[in-house]
Amino acid sequence: MRKIEAGDKVPSFTLKDQNGNDVSMSDYRGRKVMIYFYPKANTPGCTTQSCAVEEAREDFDSLNTAVIGISPDPVDKQKKFAEKYNLQFPLLSDEDHKTAEAFGVWGEKKLYGKSYMGIIRSSFLIDEEGNILESWYKVSPKHTVPYVMKVLKK
Repeated sequence: MRKIEAGDKVPSFTLKDQNGNDVSMSDYRGRKVMIYFYPKANTPGCTTQSCAVEEAREDFDSLNTAVIGISPDPVDKQKKFAEKYNLQFPLLSDEDHKTAEAFGVWGEKKLYGKSYMGIIRSSFLIDEEGNILESWYKVSPKHTVPYVMKVLKK
């Protein structure tokens, strides 16, 4: 798994959001973007992380920064998650995990002694030209927003 770092070009992608619309990285040209990858909708950590992003959305907007969540969940599960927690930003479905692989966040995980492949919770801040400003791998759900805000407010 190759990690992407500051200065790298962001991988291009087009994925379906929770409403079935295509969303591409190129749609955000000229604007900063914070992308966070989460393992599974409606789980405690992913809910904490997504709700924290929603609570900070006005702050992100004031800093001309869009937010996007990505997980391997199907579109219908993303929609239910967004509706349940009133998440007002795109939640993208990466069922084949090709985008997660391109960002270096699809890898081996362990739970109760068993190994499996899945999303390694990570966040990325991307500049207006589509370059990685900062990356955080294995980020805690509660640290996603503070870490990104610290960089944005420099």
